[in-house]
Amino acid sequence: MTDAPHLLTEDTEDGILIATLNRPDKLNALDGETMDLFEQAVLRFRDTPELKVFLIRATGRYFCAGADLRSGMRNEIPQTRSARGIRENHRINLNGMHRIYDEMEHIEKPFVVAHHGMCVGGGLEMSLSCDFRLAAKSAGYAFPEGLFGVLPASNGVSRLTRLCGPHWARWLIMANKPANADLALTMGLVHQVFPDESFADEVLDFCHHLAKQNGEQMGAAKIAIEMCAEVGPEMGRHVERMANSALMQNPEYLAGMEKYLKGVGGKGKS
Repeated sequence: MTDAPHLLTEDTEDGILIATLNRPDKLNALDGETMDLFEQAVLRFRDTPELKVFLIRATGRYFCAGADLRSGMRNEIPQTRSARGIRENHRINLNGMHRIYDEMEHIEKPFVVAHHGMCVGGGLEMSLSCDFRLAAKSAGYAFPEGLFGVLPASNGVSRLTRLCGPHWARWLIMANKPANADLALTMGLVHQVFPDESFADEVLDFCHHLAKQNGEQMGAAKIAIEMCAEVGPEMGRHVERMANSALMQNPEYLAGMEKYLKGVGGKGKS
C-alpha cells in the first residue's frame, strides 16, 4: 500500500498540464479519489489561460483497468435497482465520470491521452473523450462490461460508434474482443502508434507541437468538427463560415495575413 496521490499533476513551461494516473498496484483503476483529483485538474485546465494542452498518462504496466468496482461508488441515489434509478446513477454518479468526460469534450482546448499498456472500461471511455489518442506498441483496448452482460455507459457506445463506426463498435462491444495497438490504429481508435522505447518522448513532442498552435483556431475547430459530425454537408459549410466569421476578426489573424501579403507582394521586386 502507498499514501501517494492517486493522480499526479505537473505543468510544463510551455503550458502543458500533465496528469498521471498513479495507482500501479491497482492497475490504475479509477476510484473516487482519482476522479476527484482528475476533475480538479480538468477544471484548472479549463480556467487557466496559460495552460494550453492537457496530457493524460499513467504509471505501471496498465494504463487503466477501468472503474474500481471494489471501492464502491459514492452518492448512489435510492432505488438503484429500478431502471430509472440505474439510468440516473449512470448520469450523475459513477464517481462523476459522465459529468467529467462531458466537460472534457466541451472545453475548447486539446486533451491528449498516451496509452502504454492495457486501457479498458472507464479508462477507455475517458480516452474517447480526448481529442487525440496516442498509443505505444504495447497498448491494448477492451470493454470488459460485456463479461457482466451490460454496456459501457459513460460514452463507451456513443463515442466509440462516432469515432470508429458501428463495424468496429460491434467488435469491441458485441463480440467483446480486444484490440492491440495496430488494430486500434486501423479502427481509427488511435491517431498514431509509436515504439515503446521512444513513446514518452514522441508524446511530449506532439504536445509541444500542439502548444504552439493558435488557441482560438483550435477552440473553434473543436466545436466545428463536433457540429459537422452531426449535420449534413450543406449545414456543415454554414458551420465553417460561422466559425471563420469570428476567427477572421482575430487581431493575430489580421496581423499574420498583413505580414504574409506584404511578403508575397514583395517577391520579384528589384
